[in-house]
Amino acid sequence: MEPSRPSSDLSHYLGAFRRHWWIALVATGAGLGGGAVLTQAMPKVYESSTSVLVESVSQDTNAEGGRTKGTVNLDTEAQLVGSGAVAVKAATLLRSSVSPIELAKSVSVQVPANTTVLVITFKADDPRAAQAGSHAFAEAYLRNREETARAQLDKRIRSLNLKVRQLTTMLAGINAKLATAAKGSSSEGNLQSLRNNSQNQLNSLTGRLNELTTTMVGGGSIISDSRLPEEPTSPNAWLNIGTGGMLGLLLGLGLAYLRERFDRRLVTPNDVRDRGRVPVLAALDERSTPHFDDVVQPYGPGGRVFNRLRNEVLASLSDGDQVIVVTGTNRGSASTLVAANLAAALARTGSDVVLIGAHLPDSVVDAAPLARMFGVSATPGLSDLLAGRVGLAGALQRTPRIPSLRLITTGGAATAAGLMQSQRLKDTLQTLRGQSGYVVIEAPSTSSSADAQSLASLADAAILAVELRRSKRPALVDATEQLRRVGTKLLGTVVMPRLPAMQPGDLTAPAVALPVPDEMPDEAIDEDVPDGPTQQLSYAGRQRPGGEKDDDETVTAGELAGTGAAEGDDT
Repeated sequence: MEPSRPSSDLSHYLGAFRRHWWIALVATGAGLGGGAVLTQAMPKVYESSTSVLVESVSQDTNAEGGRTKGTVNLDTEAQLVGSGAVAVKAATLLRSSVSPIELAKSVSVQVPANTTVLVITFKADDPRAAQAGSHAFAEAYLRNREETARAQLDKRIRSLNLKVRQLTTMLAGINAKLATAAKGSSSEGNLQSLRNNSQNQLNSLTGRLNELTTTMVGGGSIISDSRLPEEPTSPNAWLNIGTGGMLGLLLGLGLAYLRERFDRRLVTPNDVRDRGRVPVLAALDERSTPHFDDVVQPYGPGGRVFNRLRNEVLASLSDGDQVIVVTGTNRGSASTLVAANLAAALARTGSDVVLIGAHLPDSVVDAAPLARMFGVSATPGLSDLLAGRVGLAGALQRTPRIPSLRLITTGGAATAAGLMQSQRLKDTLQTLRGQSGYVVIEAPSTSSSADAQSLASLADAAILAVELRRSKRPALVDATEQLRRVGTKLLGTVVMPRLPAMQPGDLTAPAVALPVPDEMPDEAIDEDVPDGPTQQLSYAGRQRPGGEKDDDETVTAGELAGTGAAEGDDT
């Protein structure tokens, strides 16, 4: 698992969003489409509401100023609207085959603040059914309330009638006893007092009975009847689509973060610096990245970048440091382009620079050979030098466009593998340290060969070339670890966009075609190479100074003195 990057780095998250914006866009579009599909798939729901004014059935009830004051508790009344008794009456009014329990599930009641009003809402999949259902439940509630009040009133009337009959019977008995009582006796006075009390109670009960008998029972009234709804209240298309889009966006951001979190590729220079823990010396973009077979102009966008890279390198080198190895984290031409342009930038300051091509091309298509970039002969080169077929003076070629830059190409088709740790290479580098100012070695990638580590062990400093979107963090970490183990100072990295694959048709002729010399000067003869008999050396496809091509031109060893070809060697 890769270590977490700093959460406070807002630019990193913005960069991740810019790199993976298409994920968020696709997820948002999918969310919007899902919301639209869901809206079409969901059944339509219509709502209609009826407002009912709840009145007290008692004469002494204070219903002002609230939902729970007095004997009318509107919260209780709201629960009664959805009761089974009311639902049964509503089903009867609607003449519906749906069970009362199912009908009650479609009813909702609201109580506006500081009122004695109930707002009864009914939901249905048809506007007319919603209107009829709301009115039916309001009517059923009022009927149920009226019946309940009437039943309570009748009960009270029956109770008062019973008490009136009892008092009447009692009063009749008192009158009978009073008629037989002696005049002026104490018994007559008691009976008279008892009769008066009973008569007063009877009069009171009779008055209350008359009042209840004449009371009009009405539990409330409809003040705003249900209306036919014009639009469905559900589904809400805008809400569903907006919610789907928001959920899709959040999902897309999450997927983009996960992709960024677990993507091991190096996408930006900040990834190289933060995830690889390696400083970035220079960052090339699409405009400044060199093309195949090209050395950038010193005052162009790429030239300015490599000029700054040269200054960074010179400032980082210690006294006596001369040999710089340039390698890549993965196969390709990134190290070739960096090494060639860095060597050119160093040579433009007037310093004597030697560029050594130790990176054998992976294929003809992928290669960006130094010989084609600087317009020199592809052979002899490093492989010929290490194999003993040519001396150092014969392998060094001065580039036509940059006089202070000398080049040792990769050489012939024979591989130099296994010779990167040879004593001859060490002696060659030691000799170049005394003859030139700086030596830049173009090494193969650390992931493709151990030669990069071998060459780095002979160098004073190293630079890594990183192709963004192609190089991965493990490869970068492995490269830095390889250089650390051999004790080579890693100056930093040069990052560039991913190089496009080179096609065979993109190969062009060298900028400068060097002729086969008829006679080499005596100074070019390598003293270390013993003289031998005349050898037949074939240079197929070379051009003469006049441009005439000879398919198989043979020259003698005397004509190519200093090449160090042994007897019987065929280059």
